[in-house]
Amino acid sequence: MQVAVYAPATSANLSVGFDLLGLAVRRLDGKRLGDIVVAADFSEQDTNLARPGEPALAFAGKGKFIGKLADKLETNLVYKAYVLYRRELQARDHEVKPLALTLYKNMPVGSGLGSSSSSAVAALVALNEFHGQLLEKTTMLALMGELEGTVSGSAHYDNVAPAYLGGLQLMLPPAYAPYPGAPERPVKEGALTQELPIFEQWYWVLAYPGIVIKTEDARRILPDSYSRSQIIAQTAYMASFVHALYLGDQELAARSLRDLVAEPYREQLLPNADKIRTLLYQAGALACGISGSGPTFYALANNLATAQKLQEVFAQHYLQNEEGFVYICQTDFDGAVVLSEQEFAQFLRQEEI
Repeated sequence: MQVAVYAPATSANLSVGFDLLGLAVRRLDGKRLGDIVVAADFSEQDTNLARPGEPALAFAGKGKFIGKLADKLETNLVYKAYVLYRRELQARDHEVKPLALTLYKNMPVGSGLGSSSSSAVAALVALNEFHGQLLEKTTMLALMGELEGTVSGSAHYDNVAPAYLGGLQLMLPPAYAPYPGAPERPVKEGALTQELPIFEQWYWVLAYPGIVIKTEDARRILPDSYSRSQIIAQTAYMASFVHALYLGDQELAARSLRDLVAEPYREQLLPNADKIRTLLYQAGALACGISGSGPTFYALANNLATAQKLQEVFAQHYLQNEEGFVYICQTDFDGAVVLSEQEFAQFLRQEEI
């Protein structure tokens, strides 16, 4: 038995929703922008990495960016996913099967495109499919947040939720306590995120310059506190954006994509940030900003012709080396998917090009 699962790239924050919004994206040219994890039966040819007495386990890493990951197995997200998944099965009186896991690392590390989340989601979904979907979606999403927390320091869902569920996801608080001393009123079980409507005709042009910014470094640069006026203004932008989505007002939604919380401080980590913003708006961008923690930058257009102009601007003024890229994308509404044999073979051919 073999299961291949693809989890797409994601763009978190979208300027207006720091740690609250995440969007799954797909390349317009149809090629995969995300990681794939394959779970297959363990064979005699595989090297068993499990401890004595434990189910056999093999692991392999492939793909363009696999060399960017640490060699130590214990630090690999796919292995961590295996450990968490096994823990959950054992809590339900089940045990994992002997298996071989292969990660196809198609995403650059530290890119601001949800690279770690793509690996984490693909791994957990592959494990769950391989074992007959023993865990429900609620538990799976919680595990994904926990797994992402091993990278960022605390559980975050703004990348894993869209990578898993697709679309534009809004992160929800775990519980409500409206007044000091009042008893908590838990949100309905499992309600960690809520999908928001998003304009299908929007084009997201994503440019990765080829440099790395670690999430912890991008967080460390942020201030510990913000002024009342900043909080009020940012809340207004966020409310305006969500309102515009439900209203179907593209102009208001795009105008609301503003960030007073993170981007003013993180721009110093990016190459030519001020210049690139000016050039993008001159080329017709509806909005632009930092994808996740950076260094990937996004620009928004509502037609393909403008998106292609924005792609040219990025290619000329933002890419720093041969590892950089610019892709025109749209919303991926599918999230993590099990690939057919034909789709997986097509991905492998894409990797060879």
